[in-house]
Amino acid sequence: MAVWQVQEAKTRLSEVIEEANSKGPQIITRHGSERAVILSIAEYRALTAHKPDLRAYLLGGPKVDSFEVPRDRDTGREISL
Repeated sequence: MAVWQVQEAKTRLSEVIEEANSKGPQIITRHGSERAVILSIAEYRALTAHKPDLRAYLLGGPKVDSFEVPRDRDTGREISL
């Protein structure tokens, strides 16, 4: 992945976009720390295409219709009050 400073990315935006399309994600830095990533539209759509909504996610979990907890039949100990 190529790394671009903000100032350089601003002046060469067309080149940054072309690099993202041909070579993959491009990282934008400000004061030496990573701040943003430029992706091609194909990579972006691939990342966001398989995102289920919350309801589908919760309903898609393991089924617990016949879930039973085995209980111990021990009645406990006798105490005097």
